[in-house]
Amino acid sequence: MISAIALTGVLALSACTNSAAPEAEVTPEAEVTFEAGTTMAALNEAGTITIGTKFDQPLFGLAGPDGDPVGFDVEIGKLIAAKLGIAADDIEWTETVSKNREPFIQSGEVDLVIATYTINDTRKEVVSFAGPYYEAGQDILVLAGNPDGIESIDDLAGQTVCSVTGSTSEKNLVDAGVTVLPAAGYGDCLEPLRSGAVVAVSTDNVILAGLADQNSGEFEVVGNPFTEEPYGIGLALEDDEFRSWINDVLTESYEDGTWDAAWESTVGKVLETPTPPAVDNYTRP
Repeated sequence: MISAIALTGVLALSACTNSAAPEAEVTPEAEVTFEAGTTMAALNEAGTITIGTKFDQPLFGLAGPDGDPVGFDVEIGKLIAAKLGIAADDIEWTETVSKNREPFIQSGEVDLVIATYTINDTRKEVVSFAGPYYEAGQDILVLAGNPDGIESIDDLAGQTVCSVTGSTSEKNLVDAGVTVLPAAGYGDCLEPLRSGAVVAVSTDNVILAGLADQNSGEFEVVGNPFTEEPYGIGLALEDDEFRSWINDVLTESYEDGTWDAAWESTVGKVLETPTPPAVDNYTRP
């Protein structure tokens, strides 16, 4: 059970798990053309796209029984692929962790990264971002009952907290004077929390909500977000045509209800549907 969670904006806990949440299904565009030489044209002609996402993030990107990931980030990827004329079965999913997101984009190993990926100015120097398509906030996961009485980031100063190597969350903790126990994935942080090796786990609130929901009765989210984390879609630096096109796809999904359907079939089983943020068609300096 998730307790004491307060999410930014209009996000709030559902009164109960929505087991009857609709399935998010998108049909690939049957006849779609793009200007020659664009990334969209190349992907459409290839009939496939490689997308990097998390495989260990409940609700957003978690490997399913068949090995393919499921979650909100995955549904956003399917939505974009469909607009390129690419079916969900023709998406190649590549497991992407926090520390290899930029390298995977830069090397061309993936076409896109949709992986609870916070947009920030440092990352914009090496990759481009479409979106944001969701705005989270960093929070704190503790043992059920909060035995250490942790209420805010201030209570973590001088303590040891688990977070993922290379993540924005890790940097935020270090900047706040917190000792970080690094992990490859957030699921790897749960055992140190159970054993008392750390007093908390810290990352974006929706990720923590997923972990708490997956481990009912063991953990709770403090519910005091201390950052704003706009999630973006990472792509090759200076591919402005592709970035603008993805932003148009996202904006259209906000208007036609496909974004809502993607949320409600995944995160919406635990959390209320928020209002999506406006995309940012930024100009690089």
